[in-house]
Amino acid sequence: MTAWEVPASPALVAHATVEEPKAAVLVLHGGRSEGLEAPPPWNLPGARMRLFFPSLARATAGQSVLLCRVRYRCRGWNGEREDASRDARWALGELARTVGELPVVVVGHSMGGRAALRVAGEPAVRGVVALAPWCPEGEPVGQLAGRRVVVLHGDRDRVTDPEASRRLLIRARQAGAETRFVPMRGGDHAMLRRRSDWHRTVAEEVAGMLGDAASG
Repeated sequence: MTAWEVPASPALVAHATVEEPKAAVLVLHGGRSEGLEAPPPWNLPGARMRLFFPSLARATAGQSVLLCRVRYRCRGWNGEREDASRDARWALGELARTVGELPVVVVGHSMGGRAALRVAGEPAVRGVVALAPWCPEGEPVGQLAGRRVVVLHGDRDRVTDPEASRRLLIRARQAGAETRFVPMRGGDHAMLRRRSDWHRTVAEEVAGMLGDAASG
């Protein structure tokens, strides 16, 4: 496979059918720094993020919120290709095409957190909840202006750096974002330690962002 070939098409997968949705939550799972192959049908990063849907569904019950996730074309970010953010941006466009211009909160883990932060400047996005995001030095933050950005990061994470997340939020706040860092004491990268705390906090933050979008 050559560097410019696309191995598959992305997909937008709904968690449950909602008649006349008024808002949406887009969930992005993690991946690898490099990898042009398509994710397998059952991959651990995707499976881990699907466990957030029950708490998100409870937190948004009765509010006509569409909960959906992205199935990536590639497992990796792949340098300047930025495949995960491209797929997330495509998914936001697909949401607009299929259900109209709705306020969206993007929830992403690790590589998906990086993608969520990258697409925050899209018109539909009201806020981002990034979980243990991959935040290399020099990541852009201008697109976060005017957005709510919440980062959860465990202090036992050995894959992505919680201090890098803090530094990104400082720059994002300087760029005009409303930011919050939530330290998950004892939390690891897979979010298995203190799992119920991760799920509850994410659901609360998402519900708060959607409530602000509705009142605004």
